[in-house]
Amino acid sequence: MERKRMEKDELLAKKDELIAAYNASAPKSKKSVILFKRERKILGIGRDQGKAILRFARIAPGKVRIVLNLIKGKDIEEAYAILKFTPKAASEILYKLLKSAEANAVNNFDLDAEKLYVADCFVNPGPTLKRMQPVSRGRGNRIAKRTSHITVIVKERKEEA
Repeated sequence: MERKRMEKDELLAKKDELIAAYNASAPKSKKSVILFKRERKILGIGRDQGKAILRFARIAPGKVRIVLNLIKGKDIEEAYAILKFTPKAASEILYKLLKSAEANAVNNFDLDAEKLYVADCFVNPGPTLKRMQPVSRGRGNRIAKRTSHITVIVKERKEEA
């Protein structure tokens, strides 16, 4: 069943209810509101966050996940400090990715760099490179060189009144 595209004036008239429906969590039995990319842009959905994605990073997702869990929910300056002093291979990659997400938030959406925090970060497995290593008696063992797709999202912290 095809959904019709809404015009700009129709979108702006229903802005509040569409944003509320889009952000509401729905059970699996009830389908949530799906908006086209053009409609999300008109409504300004996604303009409150900076996002950076690194695809095909040559590091195993499990190694990255350990460090990601350390910085999730932290202020951006605290996250930088954690990454700088964590002796893991993923720290350097995540430091650069966090810098990129911060730059995207500040330059593209005019968010305040002082109020930013790591709202969400996750890692998904990428394609695995299969390699062979020779072992004794003319055999070969398979080596799985894993890759990762890493995403970091920063948002502006709301002031509590």
